[in-house]
Amino acid sequence: MGSFIRRTAVAALAVSMAALPAANVYADDTMTFEEALQASYDTVPDTDNIQGWPQGPRVYGNSAIVMDMDSGAVLYAKKPDERHYPASITKLLTALVALENSKTDDEVYFSEDSVSFLEPGDASIGMTPGEILSMNDALYGMLLASANEVSYAIAESTGKLMGGDYNTFIQAMNDRAAELGCTGSHWMNANGLHDEQHYTTAHDMALIASAVYQFEEFRTVTQTLNYTIGPTNLVGESRTFQQNHKMLWEGGYYYYEYCTGGKTGYTDQSRTTLVTMADNGDMRLVAVLLQDDGDVYVDTRGMFDYAFSNFSKVSLKGQPKAEGVSSYLDDAPYVVLPTGIDFSSLESEITITDKREAEGKVTYFYKGQDVGSADVTLTPEYVKEEMGYDITPRITEKSGASADGPSGEEAGLPLVAKILIGAGAAVVVLAVTAFAVARCILVRKRRRRMARARRRQIHRHQSQYRRSHNYRDPDYRGDHHRGPDRRRNDQRHPERPGRYAAEGASRPSGRNKRR
Repeated sequence: MGSFIRRTAVAALAVSMAALPAANVYADDTMTFEEALQASYDTVPDTDNIQGWPQGPRVYGNSAIVMDMDSGAVLYAKKPDERHYPASITKLLTALVALENSKTDDEVYFSEDSVSFLEPGDASIGMTPGEILSMNDALYGMLLASANEVSYAIAESTGKLMGGDYNTFIQAMNDRAAELGCTGSHWMNANGLHDEQHYTTAHDMALIASAVYQFEEFRTVTQTLNYTIGPTNLVGESRTFQQNHKMLWEGGYYYYEYCTGGKTGYTDQSRTTLVTMADNGDMRLVAVLLQDDGDVYVDTRGMFDYAFSNFSKVSLKGQPKAEGVSSYLDDAPYVVLPTGIDFSSLESEITITDKREAEGKVTYFYKGQDVGSADVTLTPEYVKEEMGYDITPRITEKSGASADGPSGEEAGLPLVAKILIGAGAAVVVLAVTAFAVARCILVRKRRRRMARARRRQIHRHQSQYRRSHNYRDPDYRGDHHRGPDRRRNDQRHPERPGRYAAEGASRPSGRNKRR
């Protein structure tokens, strides 16, 4: 009953979120464009209000954020949870869901629906109904050229791979965003063309960008400057297009040496939006700007320079663990702190992700500001206190198994499993026994053959000695007394020795030789 009530409440919340218009997405109608632009620039970043936090740059974007992509630490924030229209940076979430539910060699089919919605001015690479691209080519078309019909076709084709259709993919976009911790987003399409119920926040986009950046395929695509899609099943000409993100073009005015990718966006309603990833060899950061009517690239550079200059990683290894934490699951867990702030001033919060395995996540805060998190193993006492679930017996059984024999879980195996295990053990024992017996027989046969060979060799030496000395043994009574297997042709016909009369030769054993 309780779970039903929770599911109902979640569904009701989702409906209410979808029904609400995106907050703060309209400019103040009482201001001129210049006044609104200046007012946005003059807005103090939220992080400037944190005691001891370095003062950040002013930017023209209405909302902005810089986040460490690996720890989730927020280094700079300006209205990070305010809703705005995303425009084409939507395609980062489209790429994430596609990469998680398809392979790069899957086919992307362009239906009539994937092309017919386009209007003059919409970004496109001129695909026609019935054409087919590989998912790999389609990702380049979507992320570099920002082609809207390609985004639709990716969503529709991946939706079919998921057992549904285009709408299945859109629902997956919303579900995946929620799983990542997005709290202010709602997605209506795969390309970002304007819809009043299609909106996001700077913080949500940072979470999405961090997730898709983990895919090597995405990193390869988003750093590419030029790409050519060859002839298709319907079109005999190639299509070549370029990277739109100006911070990636070396030698250009906006080039930024640490930039490793990103996505641009623009509609009349969203204004300019931009997501940019950067890596200086120490930290991997993402910067997001929403509704920016100034110079979005200058704003982005200023945010990155601020973050790289004022923050550094602090390893969690060697620091006191948060109460309830047993060990870290990450190889090199860390938080990101401003210069001059000590780890001892942080507070922590634990989220249990799997009570049965005693796993969770610890997040550290400085005066309420998220400075990083890490996956952890929790103590049994903490899990029991927080969840009422006692994992101590299971841990005891596991440790007892290593010291004293089978654990309680193994001792309590089903009868069928026990029979199979016993049968397997019996087969192994029989196989070992059979091998030992066979080896013993072979060794005995080999010894008998060697003994016979030695006797024949001794006899040959004796015979040769008699012939060379014209000697006859007193007991010798002629060939007809030797028996059929001891008659020798070599004694009666010395010039024609028998087949096995050569010195050191032996008769065949009767067994076939291995070839």
